[in-house]
Amino acid sequence: MEQMTTTTSPGSETRPALPTRMQAVMHERYGRPRDALSVGEVDLPAIEAHQVLIRVHATSVNPVEWYGVTGPVFARFGSGLRRPKKTLFGGDLAGTVELVGKDVTEFRPGDEVFGTSGASWAEYAPARKARLARKPANVSFEEAAGVPIAGITALQALRDKGNVQPGQKVLINGASGGVGTYAIQLAKVFGADVTAVCSTRNVEQARALGADRVIDYTKDDFTRLDLRHDLMLDIAGSRKFSHVRRVLTADATVILVGGPMTYRGLGPLPHLAGMKIKSIGRSQKAAFFVAQINDDDLAFFAQQLESGAVRTVIDKRYELSKAPEALADFGEGHARGKIVITT
Repeated sequence: MEQMTTTTSPGSETRPALPTRMQAVMHERYGRPRDALSVGEVDLPAIEAHQVLIRVHATSVNPVEWYGVTGPVFARFGSGLRRPKKTLFGGDLAGTVELVGKDVTEFRPGDEVFGTSGASWAEYAPARKARLARKPANVSFEEAAGVPIAGITALQALRDKGNVQPGQKVLINGASGGVGTYAIQLAKVFGADVTAVCSTRNVEQARALGADRVIDYTKDDFTRLDLRHDLMLDIAGSRKFSHVRRVLTADATVILVGGPMTYRGLGPLPHLAGMKIKSIGRSQKAAFFVAQINDDDLAFFAQQLESGAVRTVIDKRYELSKAPEALADFGEGHARGKIVITT
């Protein structure tokens, strides 16, 4: 690749020259991942005053990429009705700071960070300083890259929307994916008693992550448990509100995190709306939210990762050139933890 001149930043040492071009995953139309995505060479992105340029070492796959690429109706309103407005995409990232904008004082070139960008499925990505935190030295880039969207979703669902308290009983329906594996561990950090619902092959994993009891939904109906829960995280979206009410306390809250993944139509929206509507007028409430990535919560997660209280469960690793296959794999809906893409 053609090289830029060697760069420097105020108060920092000279850095090696950056390329003018990079490899990136490109999204130019909607469809199945293998059809809608391609990997090629594009210009290195410029950064704004409040941003940093990161050499991406790892990123990961989330529902936001699945829906963004496949393009069901509800997902197109922000990204373009007929075709994507932006070619580059991707949320999570972990990597090394290469350049800093003039308004950035929190980071300097060479810092190892993790957080989010709108274009992280690439060798380099711009990121806002408010959506980054320093990566702990004892945590790999791959482990850190799994955290931002899934981890912060689990954290805010439990702490902010669910107001989880020590000693409360928490039910996690869909405990084997990215959000679910983090949720088990965070609920234990907050002192809760955890019931995890997953398939047979994930039972031992859920136990290893700290779940007090694990329900194999292929063998037992968790809505028939002789136990009442104060808080439920509905990640899988597999049961109706009238069913889950049976295992909730009178004033319990159901936090709606996700629903069945589909290729077309309205995706998880019918399930989310149905749960919310059915809770109207009842003491048991259902609430939906979208996680807000911020540096404070990323820093909190960094502490949990560094101490070993929380870890990232990585199911599979793909190289950037195989990103379309990674997203197609994710769309099957059977990931055991995070699917990570390395660059």
